[in-house]
Amino acid sequence: MERGNSKHGAVLDEWMAQEVRDIFRSPAGSRAEEWHMPEPAGDDQPEVAMAPNGDFGRNIPGGVGSTQGEAFSRFGSFLGRSAFPGDQAALEASARAMSAPDDVMRRIAALPYDRTFQNAAEAWRATEGGSA
Repeated sequence: MERGNSKHGAVLDEWMAQEVRDIFRSPAGSRAEEWHMPEPAGDDQPEVAMAPNGDFGRNIPGGVGSTQGEAFSRFGSFLGRSAFPGDQAALEASARAMSAPDDVMRRIAALPYDRTFQNAAEAWRATEGGSA
């Protein structure tokens, strides 16, 4: 099958392809104008990193990968954003809509009725972070 275009000839198509070939094969950032490039950190500023110390919270008690961290993640994954800010009833309705498992529903049922929670972390702390 011959690649071509009804408006151009084969020679012009090849020339146009070569014209943009370097753009598609060049390293990231080489296409951008200079003003698009991020500036390096200043002399008195720390280097920018994706995660401080490069650990992403791992091996920290209660952090990512710990039993408590995984339990908090599971708890929060069944609470929709639209539930916040909300009280115990709003969180329960959101969790029910997301088909939360029994352990998450029990934790939500243990929340105080008269308090409004701004986010999942507040609700988690109110259940004493894993003791319920």
